[in-house]
Amino acid sequence: MTQEKWGQLRNKLMKAVGKNNFTTWIEPLEFQGLQDGVAVFSVPTNFMGNYVSQNFADLILYELNTAGEPVQRLAFRTAANSPTRPAQAETPKPQAVPQPAVVEASHDAFEALQAAPLDARFTFDSFVVGKPNELAHAAARRVSEGGPVTFNPLVLYGGVGLGKTHLMHAIAWELKTKHPELNVLYLSAEQFMYRFVQALRERRMMDFKHLFRSVDVLMVDDVQFIAGKDSTQEEFFHTFNALVDQNKQIIISADRAPGEIKDLEDRVKSRLQCGLVVDLHPTDYELRLGILQNKVQQYSSTYPDLTIADGVLEFLAHRISTNVRVLEGALTRLFAFASLVGREIDMELTQDCLADVLRASERKITVEEIQRKVSDYYNIRLSDIIGPKRLRSYARPRQVAMYLCKQLTSRSLPEIGRRFGGRDHTTVMHGVKRIEELKLTDGQIAEDVEMLRRALEA
Repeated sequence: MTQEKWGQLRNKLMKAVGKNNFTTWIEPLEFQGLQDGVAVFSVPTNFMGNYVSQNFADLILYELNTAGEPVQRLAFRTAANSPTRPAQAETPKPQAVPQPAVVEASHDAFEALQAAPLDARFTFDSFVVGKPNELAHAAARRVSEGGPVTFNPLVLYGGVGLGKTHLMHAIAWELKTKHPELNVLYLSAEQFMYRFVQALRERRMMDFKHLFRSVDVLMVDDVQFIAGKDSTQEEFFHTFNALVDQNKQIIISADRAPGEIKDLEDRVKSRLQCGLVVDLHPTDYELRLGILQNKVQQYSSTYPDLTIADGVLEFLAHRISTNVRVLEGALTRLFAFASLVGREIDMELTQDCLADVLRASERKITVEEIQRKVSDYYNIRLSDIIGPKRLRSYARPRQVAMYLCKQLTSRSLPEIGRRFGGRDHTTVMHGVKRIEELKLTDGQIAEDVEMLRRALEA
């Protein structure tokens, strides 16, 4: 069969498979010859040869036989092993030398763009473990050990600022340290999509496919961003299958469970759900306090002269309950502000410096909600908490409610007093101080306050 005849067959194949498939898979094939019923083609990579053999071989054989060529099977050889490759060495040296250099530089640049940088702060040592994230941490630790793949993929999901990216980076750091021979690729879903579009635009899909299918561990962060992007989802689906077939580890993170991600194809959802899906729950008070204490230790070397008054960390852990990033950012701001003004980090400075953050966090808990919770907890009427009665059975719950209002909202003492039947701010101050004292000496009061706080923050 002549090259001219192969060119005519290629036109038929383009109509049969479509322009995109033709450009990606058929056009790069170079017909080398026909021998003993075997049509030999040169391909850029082994992967491409395997893919064409699995998906387009029957069609190519049919077209060849229809054209009168006695072909029984196809054979694919990589370009480096092609019999026509030595003939290219006979080209003049001035033309041959610069050309490979350009191709190599372009390939290196494309490959260098694949991985996202890892944050040196995000390691397992700096990750604070608590009840809400202990399962996710244990699963991440197991995957970071390398060795046989036990669950594939590992999917970590949870709200903003709960530690998904931290764990992803920690896994990558651990694998790179313990198993430097492994090819670990970490990137966001947005970067995956960008590389895919870039490869399409530059007609380098084979480089893209080869790079992503040659990794040992693929880590994709925030996979919900490929939802609604049909072509990207299709390529992700094929990459996922290829890596699983090779028993390579895949680690995914998302802001929701795979089944809850809108516009994510069902076949992608089912692939993500076939492994271990782990939820990072919202942080509790103990975990937030542990994170703050860990941060204070880190800052001690940077700000050796700064001191923190008792109760400040507890106050922040109580008040900023939704997002660890906001919590850490608040502490960073406190240290920076205190170092600039040369003051101790006390409650007054904390409330002044973080007024906007505290206002935003108190939207979740209102004075009225606290009053209702406390009245239900102590089984008394709401009107008795707000009213003038001074019986101990009403006064103590009223003081607990005032204390929680001071701790969990940014309302001033006079404003809290007004919400409690128009009481003076000194009455509120006395109630708050009294509960603080009783928490240290009366175990029942301490337990009541903690139970109510948890109920309000749930």
